[in-house]
Amino acid sequence: MVSRSDSEALLAAIERAAPDRSVGVFGPQSMSWRINREAALFLGAGRAALLQLAHPWVAAALEQHSAVMSRPIARFHNTFRIVFAMIFGSLDQALAASRNLYALHTRIRGEMAEDIAAYRRGSHYEANEIAALRWVYATLVESAVLAHECVMPALTARELADYYAESKTLAALFGLPAAALPVDWRAFLAYCREMEQSSALGVSGTARTMAHNLLAGAGSWIKPPHWYRALTTEWLPERFRTEFQLDFGSADLRAAERAKRRLPRFYRKLPQVVRFIGPWHEAADRLQGKRPGMVARLSNRFWIGEPCLPFSE
Repeated sequence: MVSRSDSEALLAAIERAAPDRSVGVFGPQSMSWRINREAALFLGAGRAALLQLAHPWVAAALEQHSAVMSRPIARFHNTFRIVFAMIFGSLDQALAASRNLYALHTRIRGEMAEDIAAYRRGSHYEANEIAALRWVYATLVESAVLAHECVMPALTARELADYYAESKTLAALFGLPAAALPVDWRAFLAYCREMEQSSALGVSGTARTMAHNLLAGAGSWIKPPHWYRALTTEWLPERFRTEFQLDFGSADLRAAERAKRRLPRFYRKLPQVVRFIGPWHEAADRLQGKRPGMVARLSNRFWIGEPCLPFSE
């Protein structure tokens, strides 16, 4: 388990390493800003969410402690609001987001309602448990790279190494010490593949319902098109296509392949005002001593459901 003292020790180390409170934890020259500023990040959001739901503790926690089970876009907003405050916020915003997440997780605990994968009915779960946090973190980190490389040139080995090294700092904001993480990008990918085949994951009926609601855009005016659903399904391990009961026939394969051919040509022509997400625009405004401009505020409405990143002064 991640104790409060453990979490605070990690935050103290991040604070000592930060050269400028306004710049934040990472800054404009970081791989974390470069990858996560891209609107293409949303291409991987569905994959990350479904792989998180494949962890029985995550699905149980959402069912028992969340009001957004039937409103997946609200869950996206909740996730992005915290993660983007950590990545693009000032140092104080990032630390506040981390403490907020820790406090939220301390209230998320309960008992499994059914046998699923390695977990028995009645067994205890807690959100601030290292193995569960590590899996959620891993889905976000790998899905961001998949989405980025879907529309942009493949990252070099050096860029991936830098991105993964920075992601360990993001993990610390989640409460995860470096010792609990794979040592490098290659080991990280091996961990992901091992988890996907293990009994630590398994899809419950509740998780399956939430996944289908997510891909249908339930509770939102945003209805994912066929190509997005197909791409999300293609990026899942075959095991989870089956466990989530997701169709992936020849028409779906063609839609996914067509999207991967067309998206790069279209995406790379977009102006920065559209291509880069609201939290990045807000951070750029902050570094110029400005309040969030209209572009940042409108884009933030889409990405985090609010006009500004949380925890600002």
